[in-house]
Amino acid sequence: MSLFSLLTEPQKMKAHVDDYSAKAKLETRLSDLFASTRKRPAVILCIGTDRSTGDALGPLIGTHLSRLNLPQLNVYGTLDEPVHATNLQENIQIIQQSFVNPFIIAIDACLGRMDSIGCITLADGPLKPGAGVHKQLPEVGEAHITGIVNVGGFMEYMVLQNTRLNLVWRMSENVSTLITHSYLKVRC
Repeated sequence: MSLFSLLTEPQKMKAHVDDYSAKAKLETRLSDLFASTRKRPAVILCIGTDRSTGDALGPLIGTHLSRLNLPQLNVYGTLDEPVHATNLQENIQIIQQSFVNPFIIAIDACLGRMDSIGCITLADGPLKPGAGVHKQLPEVGEAHITGIVNVGGFMEYMVLQNTRLNLVWRMSENVSTLITHSYLKVRC
């Protein structure tokens, strides 16, 4: 593998919600992303619905962030105005029409392996929302954050409905804090 391919290979990082040193590495990487796109409008697109405990991660994060009123951080998807499967395409179009060359970080809950429940991932490249529940939705974002809220592989809708709110809430607070700290380090 050449040095060039190492530099251009997409990165993916993962940290458990209770692992402070791993979360610090996520914050550093997120700060680097915000710094490298400093001249572009920053958009946080929080995907999910408040009608399912497991899928409420995105709207909870969006609500936390929107209440902070961070300067020039544009947040879409809150508990009041969720971005979900039926209005995702419309919101992507609104973002593209409202901003010139926006840097979009997409956020969503996801299902995973038992040993990954409670983990937050940060990855380069677009998010593929709805993949865990076998939906065909548009990919979005130059980077994405996911929170693994429960086990995938069987009866996904039922699993999302029966996800513990405590975990989803803790993850939403942690992701909101990661975004806030990394954004304020380099954009304000």
